[in-house]
Amino acid sequence: MANPAHSDIIEEDAADLQFPKASGMREVNSKPDKSVLKDENLTLDSICRGCNSALIEPYIKCLVCYYTICSSCFSNGWEAAQHENNHPYRVITNEFPINKQSGWSAREELILIDALKVCGFGNWIDIVKRLPGMSPEEVEAHYMKYYIDEPSLPGLPKLESSIAVTETIYFSCKLNDVEEPPRFAPNSLNSRALAGYNAARSDFEVNFDNHAESVIADLKYDEFDEEEDDDNYNLGKSLQAAIVEGYNARLKERERRKNIIREHGLIAVRRTMLWLQRYDRTITLPVAEKLLKIMQLVNGLDLDYVMECLHHRGEIKNYISKLFEFRKNGLKHFYSVPMYQKLRNLRREQEKDRRSYASNIEQSFKNILNGSNSAAGTNNLVGNICQRKKPPPLEIEGTPCYDKLDEAEREFCSNVRIMPESYLEFKHLLITENKKMGHLRLAQARTLLKIDVNKTRKIFDFLAQLEFENAETLLISEVHLLLEHRKAQNELAEDEQEFSEVFTKSFNYTERFRKFKSKEMISAVRRISGCKIEVYSDIFGPDIFIETGNYNIWPIN
Repeated sequence: MANPAHSDIIEEDAADLQFPKASGMREVNSKPDKSVLKDENLTLDSICRGCNSALIEPYIKCLVCYYTICSSCFSNGWEAAQHENNHPYRVITNEFPINKQSGWSAREELILIDALKVCGFGNWIDIVKRLPGMSPEEVEAHYMKYYIDEPSLPGLPKLESSIAVTETIYFSCKLNDVEEPPRFAPNSLNSRALAGYNAARSDFEVNFDNHAESVIADLKYDEFDEEEDDDNYNLGKSLQAAIVEGYNARLKERERRKNIIREHGLIAVRRTMLWLQRYDRTITLPVAEKLLKIMQLVNGLDLDYVMECLHHRGEIKNYISKLFEFRKNGLKHFYSVPMYQKLRNLRREQEKDRRSYASNIEQSFKNILNGSNSAAGTNNLVGNICQRKKPPPLEIEGTPCYDKLDEAEREFCSNVRIMPESYLEFKHLLITENKKMGHLRLAQARTLLKIDVNKTRKIFDFLAQLEFENAETLLISEVHLLLEHRKAQNELAEDEQEFSEVFTKSFNYTERFRKFKSKEMISAVRRISGCKIEVYSDIFGPDIFIETGNYNIWPIN
């Protein structure tokens, strides 16, 4: 007799058992091993047709009308309109083994499956409570062997091999980051490099608008009385609501900025700068920095798409400029380009050597005269030439802002070894200062540019030659510089010679731009002169007259 506690399982299985209907009597097989079908016993009817009670194994099944009858009704000879007690029958039981090798009966298999549905896979301790006399290890081993590894039980679905086998996929990076997030100390160098971002809790140590909570910290919501005679109640509540709305707006702005940082990966400042340097030769750094403003409007992929499109455009532009250069030099076929580049580099090297020798020819001639009678003089000559060799011109072709320069500016930047982008910035800075102050001095240029003083003087002279400022402003600047020098009490002979050269240069510029010799120029000189101007007849000669009393400078034609 089966355990009554498992009657519900048997009843549910019995309810699903169906047999084909037939009007006549079916022939009964007399073989005992075929009297009970295993695949039909796995599902049972739920109740007895005679007493409507739950079926408990073993029970009887009629082979004519397919009624299921409990053993009690069968022994009492129960009959119905379509069922008679002389009909052939079968004894239904699930105490037979489904797999002879396992030694488990069909009833135990059904209990195991039902327990797995309720308790879940892996919860073998609770499953064993429904299968007394078995250990968790035994139940787990049975299920893994006959249901997972070697599914041989009838009715189990057959899985195709392609589903079980996982195709090998090769990745260029790790799928799972097993490393813990970095935990840098606050105010450390690494923490500042990440803008104070705490990766362990995915937030910043100091948020944007970090003191926004102070707005509502002292807010008292019960400060106003709700009585009808209180006229300030509605006004007070409206003010409090406005304060809270303002606080919420500040929180929204904080979250918006966090989303932008997260979307575009702006936590690591150094990595962002390296990313911008990638577009230095194509988009140029100033343009790329301006494009960063659209981060607030687009996501990371869209911004990358825009930047890459502009980068590709810049590459095409540089490539076209190279083609223009090749065609300008008479090249019509690509196979001639390597030879042209080789000869061009050779010519540049020869030009560097020629310039180096030409710049030191006076010193070399002196060394030759001093050491003509000794072999050591020749060695000193070679050594001095090597020591005084100027740096070669800088290769600036294809660099950012190269196409914005004319031929003279390109040659100047190459010889002075200044990048075109830096040169344009210096030029814009000097021109802006000149327009702002009305004049520009070399000392001011040195303060503005903050680079090598020799390069500053070269840039200053070159821009003056390019007529970026008129002769009037240039003359005023140099005269003002001379006057300031004359005010000093402790001037030296070297400074005197230097400023004499500067004043001579100013006069030469004035001779070059004679149209600016007007009364307006004289008035400008009067405005900046704070002391009497002395006559430098040894500098200017008889062609210029300086009236000391009236502070006039008037070149005589």
